[in-house]
Amino acid sequence: MNSNPIFNIHDKATFEALTFQTFQYQFENNRTYRSFCDLLYIHPSDVTKIEDIPFLPIQFFKSHEIVSNNHSIQETFTSSGTTGSIPSKHHVTDLSIYEESYCKGFEHFYGNIEEYVVLALLPNYLERKGSSLVYMANDLIKLSKQAESGFYLHDLNELTEKLIKLDQEGQKVLLIGVSFALLDLIETTQFNLKHTIIMETGGMKGRRKEMIRTELHQQLCEGFGVAEIHSEYGMTELLSQGYSKGNGIFETPPWMKLFTRDPEDALTIQPKGKSGGINVIDLANINSCSFIATQDLGKIHTDNTFEILGRFDHSDIRGCNLMVF
Repeated sequence: MNSNPIFNIHDKATFEALTFQTFQYQFENNRTYRSFCDLLYIHPSDVTKIEDIPFLPIQFFKSHEIVSNNHSIQETFTSSGTTGSIPSKHHVTDLSIYEESYCKGFEHFYGNIEEYVVLALLPNYLERKGSSLVYMANDLIKLSKQAESGFYLHDLNELTEKLIKLDQEGQKVLLIGVSFALLDLIETTQFNLKHTIIMETGGMKGRRKEMIRTELHQQLCEGFGVAEIHSEYGMTELLSQGYSKGNGIFETPPWMKLFTRDPEDALTIQPKGKSGGINVIDLANINSCSFIATQDLGKIHTDNTFEILGRFDHSDIRGCNLMVF
């Protein structure tokens, strides 16, 4: 299936047409997804609206190979986890689709990457090769074409000096990092940044006490001297990201759409405004599965923005903060 139209969606009708086309393709070519649909007695001929498309439980990425073609695997992204837990594996047969997704997604929300110095409070590519987030950050650092861009997880002193210097020079900076590392940074220095975006990517299980989002963002705002904290919503099993520019309100790029499902009935899609399990359509997942039922709890607003409210009980510990273990 040709991926070119995916990143040129400009209206609801085009999104829905490509969604039905993707569902038909994955039903026919993804053995695991086909078996799941068969167990539900759902065939493409029965589906008249995109809410009726079956969403594959995300746990299948732990136990099955989720691929929709016979091409060789170029990269396998793996989730972070605690010792003894089973990681999710996302087999990617065409990395160029992932690269186009995060490049166009970033441009959609933030503009030209070459305008930014990208500073990453993340493990570098060699330390965490299986991370889709680190892969993206590593590539954005290169694409920025800025000599100052780089990974700084293990050198907070150099990062502090660089942040202050660049901000005073009026340079646009993206500081992207795991939450606990951002908190570590502001414990050493009180910043007053005017030209820097602070973007957090995950929680703190195993490193610091858990915080609710408002408490975390308040501390980060005060420590960095900024009005808002940005966030990235992504996961190993997706090749697209949602972004929040503040207050935990996220938006998705045009080729990605979220729904909530009834917590008591996983096959029932809820109207907007009701809290429930997050289901994701990610058309960039054309070669794996584009229809995923996550373990996140959230709410979709009438303008299609969304909030993440938590996790289902007994769901695995996960989050980008675990990458550094």
